[in-house]
Amino acid sequence: MEKIGLFGGSFDPVHLGHLLVAQAACEEFGIDRLIFIPAARSPFKPDSAPANERHREQMLRLAMAGQPKFALDLQELSRGGTSYTIDTVRSYRSRHPKAQLFWLIGADHVATLDKWREASELAQQLEFLIIPRPGEAEVSPPKPFVAHQLRGFPLGVSSSQIRDRVARGLPIDHLTLPAVAESIRNNRLYI
Repeated sequence: MEKIGLFGGSFDPVHLGHLLVAQAACEEFGIDRLIFIPAARSPFKPDSAPANERHREQMLRLAMAGQPKFALDLQELSRGGTSYTIDTVRSYRSRHPKAQLFWLIGADHVATLDKWREASELAQQLEFLIIPRPGEAEVSPPKPFVAHQLRGFPLGVSSSQIRDRVARGLPIDHLTLPAVAESIRNNRLYI
């Protein structure tokens, strides 16, 4: 049975933490393909205005270069509006009815899974892989969700920290890949 990992988020910008989590999911759970799915607009950040879709796509492509298990899916950007996990999961389930689907989720979102759109269907369609926050205790999902803790590579870096550093003129070396940092500089993002 094929195992497909779905990794949704703003990726604004993509950073080493995202890539390390994706690698850990592939290694720890035998994920065959790990799909990065940039959100058009997160329901958790309704007032945020992420970087231009073209720039986020470019940064993701640069970050995934040379990673044969990683792929990019732009369906949420194409749909526009608020991105809901259930819509993307339905799309994958219809195209891959026999695959085992996993959704990567930050530990800070686990407690609210039962509040997500079409939560009961979501719980039936896939399992969640919880991305730990360094120094924080493991979290358990509400019933009936099935979730597993990722162990490898927790890194205390966030996209918002990177955007803040760029806005303040501070370096972002070693927080994201050099090609992504160069794209941010060349496109004058987050200033």
